Amino acid sequence: MLVWIYVKTFKVLKVIAMLAFLKNNPTKKQITWIKAFVFAVCLIPLVRLIWLGVADNLSANPIEFIERSTGFWALFILLATLTLTPIRLLTGRAWQIQMRRMLGLFMFFYVCLHIITYLWLDFAFDWLDITKDIAKHPRILVGFAAFVLSVPLALTSTNSMMKRLRERWKQLHQLVYLIAILAIVHFWWLVKKDIREPLLYACILMILLGIRIYYKFIKTAKLSNKIQTNNVKF
Repeated sequence: MLVWIYVKTFKVLKVIAMLAFLKNNPTKKQITWIKAFVFAVCLIPLVRLIWLGVADNLSANPIEFIERSTGFWALFILLATLTLTPIRLLTGRAWQIQMRRMLGLFMFFYVCLHIITYLWLDFAFDWLDITKDIAKHPRILVGFAAFVLSVPLALTSTNSMMKRLRERWKQLHQLVYLIAILAIVHFWWLVKKDIREPLLYACILMILLGIRIYYKFIKTAKLSNKIQTNNVKF
């Protein structure tokens, strides 16, 4: 079952990637419009929560509704961010990488809303009750670990920090994969019985990681063959 989901999801992602980037790269003006569109789309979950709150339609348990909504969109945007590099590897198109910072910051934004909802609305910053809840539900600790790891990524997302950290910036931002794993584990432990949705996200993450590992292996193999060829010539 797991292998079937893995294979089918990979095929779907590959087809979507190929169809999305068959045409020429967009111009700078078009990219600006695309960014504006993506920015607006990422605000929809927040606007929806505000609208439902004003209409007093946040379900019978509004705090839980807000927690689950913000947590879901944080995970969804995180996985969307992680698709950008595999799409580049599969299609050879790199313009979509320009969306990565914005999507990453939106992910962090919804994670912050998720954490604030838990600490403030759910427990009113009662640290004793929060400690008891963490001891009772380890998933809270896993989720908080993912949040803590995402903080340095958000703080170092600027161009100045990229220049200052150089190669260490890339190493630091590899934490995004650990964050994704922790986020999915957090979600998996939350749902307990019906694990279909977190299982789907886990399969998507495995595919995205598999694509990166596969292409890195190919790149390493080509470099090794080139070195061996040069050695034979000498």
